[in-house]
This record gives sequence, structure tokens and C-alpha cells, in this order.
Amino acid sequence: MARWCYRHRLVVLLLWVGALLGLGAAASTAGTDYANVFSLPNTDSKRAYDQMEKAFPERAGDTDTVVWKVDTGTVRDQSVQSRIQPALEKIGKMAGVGGVTGPYAGDRGAAQISANGKIAYAQITFAEQANAVPKQLVQDVVDTAQGAERGGLHVELGGQAIQRVQEPPTGLAEMIGILAAAVVLFLAFGSLFAMLLPIGIAIFGVGTGLFSTQLLSHVTSVPDLAPLLATLIGLGVGIDYALFIVTRHRRGILRGMDPEESAVIALNTSGRAVLFAGGTVCIALAGMLVTNLRFLDGVVIGTSLTVVFSVLAAVTLLPALLGFLGSRVLSRRQRRKLAAEGPEPERASGFAARWSASVQKRPRSIAVMALVVMAILAIPVLSLRLGATDQGNDDASTTTRKAYDLLAEGFGPGFNGPLQVVSTGGDTNKLVQGIRSTAGVAQVAALPPAQGVTVIQVVPTTSPQSEKTDQLIDTLRDKVIPDAGAQAHVGGVTAISKDFSTVTGDRLPLFIATIIGLGFLLLMIAFRSLVVPLTAALMNLIAAAASFGVLVAIFQWGWGLSLLGLGKEGPINAFLPVIMLSLLFGLSMDYQVFLVSRMHEEWVHTKDNARAVRVGLAETSRVINSAALIMVCVFLAFVLSGDSGAAMAGVGLAAAVALDAFILRTALVPAAMHLLGKSNWWLPAGLEKRLPHLAVEPAEEAESLPRASAGGSSVVHGFVRDAEGAPVDGAVLTLLSKGGRQLDRVTSLADGSYIVSVPTPGTYLLSATASSYGARARHVVVTDEPLVHDLELTKGEVDAVN
Repeated sequence: MARWCYRHRLVVLLLWVGALLGLGAAASTAGTDYANVFSLPNTDSKRAYDQMEKAFPERAGDTDTVVWKVDTGTVRDQSVQSRIQPALEKIGKMAGVGGVTGPYAGDRGAAQISANGKIAYAQITFAEQANAVPKQLVQDVVDTAQGAERGGLHVELGGQAIQRVQEPPTGLAEMIGILAAAVVLFLAFGSLFAMLLPIGIAIFGVGTGLFSTQLLSHVTSVPDLAPLLATLIGLGVGIDYALFIVTRHRRGILRGMDPEESAVIALNTSGRAVLFAGGTVCIALAGMLVTNLRFLDGVVIGTSLTVVFSVLAAVTLLPALLGFLGSRVLSRRQRRKLAAEGPEPERASGFAARWSASVQKRPRSIAVMALVVMAILAIPVLSLRLGATDQGNDDASTTTRKAYDLLAEGFGPGFNGPLQVVSTGGDTNKLVQGIRSTAGVAQVAALPPAQGVTVIQVVPTTSPQSEKTDQLIDTLRDKVIPDAGAQAHVGGVTAISKDFSTVTGDRLPLFIATIIGLGFLLLMIAFRSLVVPLTAALMNLIAAAASFGVLVAIFQWGWGLSLLGLGKEGPINAFLPVIMLSLLFGLSMDYQVFLVSRMHEEWVHTKDNARAVRVGLAETSRVINSAALIMVCVFLAFVLSGDSGAAMAGVGLAAAVALDAFILRTALVPAAMHLLGKSNWWLPAGLEKRLPHLAVEPAEEAESLPRASAGGSSVVHGFVRDAEGAPVDGAVLTLLSKGGRQLDRVTSLADGSYIVSVPTPGTYLLSATASSYGARARHVVVTDEPLVHDLELTKGEVDAVN
């Protein structure tokens, strides 16, 4: 497939451009129909919501708030009314506004003025829900209300629709993330064209994924958070997957391969790992479905679609683009050096090789240091509290946060999150009296009954995010309502958030067990080992604990929030652990696959665990760290999205990826594999027979298999010496076919001589390894005549068997 895409590159490019433009045109014509559907069956708040929906079906539109405060006098002063009332009347006449309820008219208007007369509010009911209200209408409402301000009179607005207009322009976070990724790619590749390749793949993958999600929002419930999270994960994996393939392709060209052959081999090796890694990400995302929370179904659809399109772009569009570029995927300096000096030898050198050797020498101390760092970072997770962020967590400079604070100042901290006790039977008056006498209740008001349903508005003395408010909800449900002998349920936004947190927390163990179990099975089948997937599962749990510790320290404890401009501390969003763990397990599995697949390739060829771990780390650590740095840049850019949930997810995922790549995969995993030795690759014989075969490495090609024929066999012989010319005794020499199959294996004699048998003329790979020496691997071309080939081994160098 890679060769076909390379040779028919114009057709492939036109197909992708047509798909992107076609889906984009269809999506823009159809529009969006995102819907935040919270389905919490068998919860008290859901029963309250169902009863209210029956009694008050007409309350469909979004309700926002205009709040004003005076420095001197009261809000009842004629000078204040003469400025506010005309503005409210003008807002009420706007098309799309259902009505305005102010404090200067009606029987209940006085309740909308604070006790000291300094603060008042009016409620604006739109004809549509917040995400369907035109932004221009919301902006007109904001401009009209704030136009009434003067010296000593402050006007602020709050609500979901208002929050939409104060968000940064759509695409700002994505653009900053892409620019940051471009800088990292340019530093890694030194080539403008090579830099543009991963970014182009990510744009095609994310674009087609988002347009498809937008179209699917018309036939299924997709929350408005889904496209933001899909963009976040799509940009990260799209750039990373292309980076892995392009790195392998560039390495092939530098070794002297033809660009087409190099691209085919890159796709047949790294491309396979990309397919496998993309599959693990989708499986981890699908693990969210076991929570049975309908809100997350649309998130699974959006993010999985984007990952699928990113993988398809990487394995089809990327080889086509590589065909257009040819050798220009290298920098000019690399092309000049290749022309002047010829192909580079196949060896890993520099810091990566030195670090890999250091891990091999001191695995115990490095493992202990890495574990200590992760344990310290994980300590805050012990105080994790799930909840829901609201506009009280917005940045202090926003009008929604100012309105929230003014309402709390004038009417009490619980005013921003009132509870709704929905009574369908029993003595309502006794229930009201019981609620009023309950500690933690500031105000109680029973609304006129409708269709046998009475709604009792309860304003707590504490804020919506306070633990005392959660305790009040439990008291009302467990004691007050039963004591009154009423049939009632406690609802409202605050109660829904509490129930959502409880349900999520209860289902989290099943969710974690599901995605760890599926990941374990996949890795066991791919790497034919029990220890490798078990190590990966433990590392994933360590990474999750440490990243959530960072989240708690920043967002719950408030460490560094002001520096990041992320508003006020509060609980961790209840839906975030499920979403973040899915993405974290998927992405960490990516790094595990790329790291261990290279180690496994080396293990299959040499059966030397220390060498396999050393070479695997030396060859992959740089590209894994570059990929992780790109993801960190992309994720942190979402702090600028204006959405607190996306900012929290961005910071959490950035921390998770950084810890996973820079500490776990670079230090702890290889150190642990050195300590475990050959047991890394242990698999019971009975299980080996029953497991299906799913190799990340490419299968042996039929045409590359040597076939023994009469008179067609030959030999390769020579001497193995060190840099000073002394013979190397006991060096292990392995002859490998083009596809990596071991054909012969011998040990050099005391004088350094060796001889390996060759079944038929052709090109082979001859590797030599010896203790305390670096390895050496070279391609050899054997004819009908014996080939003399001497090998020199040096110390302190890792030479890859590729």
C-alpha cells in the first residue's frame, strides 16, 4: 500500500484534498447540533429533573443574568433606574430574547435586590439554549447592558451564553499549538519540508475528523466539548505518528537507500507501529463506554474518529507527500554531506547512546530515583475531590466571574447554586418548615404548584463547590425529606454535579480495569510476553497518579493558577478522570509500543536482553522525547482556549505526557527491564500456542526468503578484531535475512576467526556482539563465491541492528 501511494502520489493527494473540502462544505451547510446530554439514571437529581420537565415543559431557553452594583446610594435611586431600566427594556425587545425579569417591576422584583440595597440583578431568558443563541445577539446584550455603566455604577453579566462571547477566537489555541510544534520539528529535523509534513498530516486528520463529527452531531448526541478534545488529541497523535514515520524514512535515506524504498520500509515498520498505536488509543477511548454515561458517548465518537483519520493520513497521505519531496526531506547540509561522504554508518551515538549505556550500568539507582520523583508528584492525589467548575472559577478579569462574585456578595455564596427540592406528594408545608430549620440553609421559597408538582427553591449558606453544600444535599435526602413524610427529590445544577461526581467515582474502577485489561492483552499478543504488558500497566497507573497529583496541586490547591491565568481554585471536573485516563492510557501505550517494539526486534535477532534494551532506548528515546515535547506544546496551548474544562484537560495531559516520556519511558521502564533480564520476554509455552499472532514488526516477505538450491549455498568468513587489531574471542555473529529472520549463529574463536553459512546468494545482515564492546552490524552481498568480511568492534558505541 505504501508503494502504491508513493507512486500514485497525485491521486492520493487529490483524494485527501477532495475529502477534506467535501466534508468541510457539507459540515458548513448542515451547521452544528451539539447537545450536552447528561443521563444519570437511578439518581435523585435525575428524578427531580424528570418531574420538573413534566410540570414546566416551557422552560427551554437559557437564562443569563445582568448584575449591577452602586458605590453610593442604592440601586432603587432614580438615577440608577433611569440608566438600567431602558437598557433592560431594549434587551427585552431584541429578536431571540424571550423575556427579561428585572427588580423594578412585578411582585417578586424586590427579592432581586440585596438586603443593603447595593446590588440587584435581572434575568434574561433567551429563546434557545446557550449553544444555539447567535453570538452577535449575545454581544448586543452585553454591549447594551454595559452601556448603562457610569461612575459609581458597575454592570456585569453571567451565564452560559455570556461565557461564549468572552472566549478567545476559535482556533487560537490550535494555531499556537501548531506553531509551537513547528518550532520543535524544525529544531529536530533542520528542514522546512520535513517540518511541514507532520503538521500537514495532523491538519488533514483533525480537519476530516472534526467535519465528520459535526455531521454526526445531527444524528446522535455529541457534547460541545467533544470537538475541542478531538482537536487536542488529534493534533497530538497526528503530528507524533507522522514524526515517527518521517524519522525512520530520513534515517533510511541517510543510510544510502533510494527514497521510494526508504519510504516503503518506513511505512512497513514504523507505519505498522502507528496502526497498532492508533488502535490502542481508540480502544482506550472506547473504554469510556463502560461508564454508561451518555455524555461521554459523543466524546468517544469525536475523538476516535479524529484518531482514525489521523492514522489513515499517516499511512496513505504521508507516503504520497514523501514521494513529492524525494530526498528534500533531508536538510541541505545533510544532502551535501550524503553526496560528499556517502551513506552514514548504522549506529546510535550522542547523548541518547550515552544515556542508554548509563541506564544499563546503574539500573537500580535510576529506577529508585524515578520512582521517588513520581511518588512525590502523586501525593496530592490523596486529596482529590471531584465536582464541577462554574463561573466562579473563571479568571478574575472576566465579566462572568465579576457577576458571580457580585451575586455571592449581595445574596450569599449559595445563591449561585440553588437547590431545587421537587415534591410530588405528602405534606409540603411540613417539608418547607423542616428545610428552613436545617443548618446550612439560607433561604427557602416554595413556588406555586403545577400538575401536582411543587418546586421548593433552597439557597445554601455555602458556595456550590463547598463540601458543606454536598453535606447539605445528603442531609436533605437522608433525613429532612423522610422525616417530613414527603415524596420529594433534590435537584438543581449543584445536585446534578454531585450525583455526576458520585456516579463517575463509583464506575472509575471498572473503567480503569477495562482499559488496563485490554491494553495488557494487546501488548501480550504483540510482544509474546507477560512481563512487558504487566510493566506497562504498572507504569500507566504510576503516570496517572502523578499527573492527577499535578492537577490537584494546580487546580484544587491553586498552586500557580494566577501565573497561568486560570482563575480560581476548585474541585476537579468529574468527567475529567475518565477522559484524561483514556487519553493518557492511549498515548502512553503509543510510547510503550514504539520503545518496546524496537527492543523486541533486537531481542528476536540477538536473544540478548541487555543489548535489546540498550539499543531500543538509544534508537527511540530521542524521537519519543521530541514527540512528547510536541504534545506538551499542543496540550498547553489549550490553556488559551477560554474553556476551563479544556484548560484543565490540557494541563493534565501535558503533565502526564511529560512525566510518561521523560521519566517513565526514558528511565524507569528501561531500568526495570534491565533488572528483570530475560524474564521480560517470558511467556508460558501453553499460552504461546493459544495466542493469535499479531506482530508489530513486518512479516518476512516471500521474495526475500533465501531458498537453498543445489550448489547455491556459500559462506561468509573473516576475523573479528578490536580497534587496536587484537582478536576478539567469543563474539557472537548472527546472519539475518532481509526480513530479519535468523539464518545462522556462531561464536568467534580465540584468534577472532568465524565462518557462517549462507543458503543462497543475496543481501544479508551480519551482526557481531561481544561483552564490553559495542555491537557492529553490516549489510553483506554474497555471490556464489565465499565472501571474506572482517569486523571491527569498539567500546562505548551502540550500533543498531536494523
